[in-house]
Amino acid sequence: MTVEMIEAAIPHRPPMRLLDEVLQREGNQIVCRKTFLADEFFLQGHFPARPIVPGVILMECCMQAGAVLLSQLHPLGEGFLPLATRADNVKFKNQVGPGDSVEIEVRLQDQVANAYFLTGRVVLKGKLATRLDFACTLAATEST
Repeated sequence: MTVEMIEAAIPHRPPMRLLDEVLQREGNQIVCRKTFLADEFFLQGHFPARPIVPGVILMECCMQAGAVLLSQLHPLGEGFLPLATRADNVKFKNQVGPGDSVEIEVRLQDQVANAYFLTGRVVLKGKLATRLDFACTLAATEST
């Protein structure tokens, strides 16, 4: 799945679109890739002497991958946005820095009405960097 297809699936745009490509989508699981460039806005002050990707950005990568997955499982159409509602059991195991390419793995665990419960993992060079459970909902936009 290309950048154009990702942008057709979710509302995120640069600089906040944090997925470069979808590597695989099978059933209730998706695997995406993101390569962090040295000029990413969030690296400019985090930290100047030794830049690392903020944990909240790694979490957002998972949430965006989850939104792409949901758009494939339940096409949103016009007027709906995927909104994060919760993050639990967040763990940061390894640092990610400029030049690093990560794989983002997200699996849909459960659905209750319009609430979706997912598990995300960010993997760097075969090692877990971040793990979280999160939930989101599909919300109608104001114009709907």
